[in-house]
Amino acid sequence: MILPVLLLLAVQAPDCSVEPGWVEHGKARVYEADSLFEYMDGNAEGYLIYGYTQLRGVTCRKDGETVLIDVHEMANPEAAWGIYAATHSPDIPDEPIGTVGQIGPRKAVFAKDKFLVEITAESEKDHSALLRRMALVIEKRIDGSVALPAELKWFPPNAKSVRLVPESVLGIRALKRGFVAQYAAAQAFLITEATPEAAAGVLAKLRARFGQTGDGGIVATDQYLGSIAIFSKGCYIAGAVSKTDQQVAVALAATFEKRLP
Repeated sequence: MILPVLLLLAVQAPDCSVEPGWVEHGKARVYEADSLFEYMDGNAEGYLIYGYTQLRGVTCRKDGETVLIDVHEMANPEAAWGIYAATHSPDIPDEPIGTVGQIGPRKAVFAKDKFLVEITAESEKDHSALLRRMALVIEKRIDGSVALPAELKWFPPNAKSVRLVPESVLGIRALKRGFVAQYAAAQAFLITEATPEAAAGVLAKLRARFGQTGDGGIVATDQYLGSIAIFSKGCYIAGAVSKTDQQVAVALAATFEKRLP
């Protein structure tokens, strides 16, 4: 059991040996969920809502340059991917580093298993080559799954982006946590409940919210969302919204329903 323990410690307590010549500056950082505000200030809430465990980080220096390595441990791989999807730069292409990652001139970030790793250079230079080397070494130290959330493959094709919304999907409290995909003229959403009965119960609450009766799906108009089409299938609540065209929402929801297992 010694090797797995050493691998876990290497992940939780990153060090500057990931790149030759870099040395640790100052004390290593350790923050739990209730103290993360001390380090991230106004940005902490955006991490905590996904299910946060801890941060371990280190500051590295060489030849007057400074690089910060921060490893965020989340409750599960879905949460680590969720933060990546919410915070990564849309102007930098994704790469197969861990589950997914990207390398910019001053910052590298990737998700793997339940960890989100951020490597940040302080100066304005292009550090992308250095950051890539560091990221690849750290990625190898993390043992775990590189699989994307299974739900992503069920969405209809041609989504511009998909993200995990940790609470109140579409601003509706009954839709507690789920995925939202952006399309050219609509959005699709997917929420997983514990049982088919629980999903049916959520659909009944939504039916009451939109003033509809019956046992089928929902097609309605909302003053904020526009046209909305909602259905339940097994443990899932899913559907689509469009601000411009009800037929687009209904068609997207119908395609989605056929793709769900």
